[in-house]
Amino acid sequence: REAPYEVVFGVAPCLLALTQGRRRARKLFVKDGEASHRASVLEVCEEAHRRGVQVQRISKKDLDKMSSGRVHQGVCLQASPLAYLVEDRDSPAPTGREPPLWLVLERVQDPMNLGAILRSAYFLGVDRVASSLRHSCPLSPVVSKASSGVMEVIGVYGYESLEDMLKVKVARGWHVVGTVGAGAEEPPIPVTSCSDFRMTRPTVLLMGGEGEGLSRELLSLCQTLLTIPAGRELFPGVESLNVSVASGILLHALLSSRGSAGR
Repeated sequence: REAPYEVVFGVAPCLLALTQGRRRARKLFVKDGEASHRASVLEVCEEAHRRGVQVQRISKKDLDKMSSGRVHQGVCLQASPLAYLVEDRDSPAPTGREPPLWLVLERVQDPMNLGAILRSAYFLGVDRVASSLRHSCPLSPVVSKASSGVMEVIGVYGYESLEDMLKVKVARGWHVVGTVGAGAEEPPIPVTSCSDFRMTRPTVLLMGGEGEGLSRELLSLCQTLLTIPAGRELFPGVESLNVSVASGILLHALLSSRGSAGR
């Protein structure tokens, strides 16, 4: 039985899918005409040739169809899908001098949001990104494109039960940090502005999905809740930020404090 394939689209996702070797690349499709001679497209073609992947030139119309009308920049790669990684119970503990930061996502369903979150997490230096497997979007080509190919580089771990994983982390001394919007009711957990928080030990930052936020089960495991202070009086109904924007702000705040916590 032939293995399933999907279509990765866009210059960065296709190039990184080839160079990282986490997918089985089957065939590269390139737009026929002048666009195929752009330096960025030629680089993808050269990488495909180096790896023995067949290159076929096709019309823009066919590429549009392959990418379901999304922006493909003249290249599509037929390749095996990527799946969430499973944690190895025997994996070694982190050895860096600074405490690690994990970003854990619960029920993020919009692939554009997930892609943007992965891009920020990689850029800022997060040690691991993890997600609930249930009610979360798959690691699709749309996510890869939204991440500008970062999804091809970093492994995203999937958990059947985030609650069980977090209980283990708490038992090992990790700090579990959740988030709360500006307009939320006062919770029983301490709320701290992200600009005042100092990361002094291994930390998990929990981010809830679009609309619903974190579940009660995960909120009950949080030891601290972070909030992003607004820069003005907010009009009713616009008290919250998009999950990908909020993730970027909070990750930057935590990772910046990690470098200064011991000073």
